[in-house]
Amino acid sequence: MSESDPDADPNRDSDADPNRDSDADPNRDSDADPPVRGVDVDHDTRCTHYRTDRDVVAFKFQCCETYYPCFRCHQDTADHDAVPWPRARFDEPSVLCGVCRTAVTVPEYLEADYCCPSCDAAFNPGCEAHAHLYFETET
Repeated sequence: MSESDPDADPNRDSDADPNRDSDADPNRDSDADPPVRGVDVDHDTRCTHYRTDRDVVAFKFQCCETYYPCFRCHQDTADHDAVPWPRARFDEPSVLCGVCRTAVTVPEYLEADYCCPSCDAAFNPGCEAHAHLYFETET
């Protein structure tokens, strides 16, 4: 810690991602987890915009091949416009459970009745209102 900066945190990792929460699960292999970008993202993929017990899902955007907990996180942190996951790629995993880190396809997510098909964690049914922002929907 520099004596010229009395507010500097000696325990802060200068290379740490400021968008990730520091209290990540020590039993989770973070090197194997796909990165989830956003604002104040915790270890279960909750963000500053959505923090209920059921806000434990992240969506991959086609524009950057990156997971975000919500469309607002993408707006706030990405340097480009969001492009939802295309129907032509629905056979590829693009929805991430924040609890078990299982990635599923859009059809698997939609058929799972608002819970993870792998660990049964409850997902927020309110995400349906924004589905068109995360993946192509029928118009």
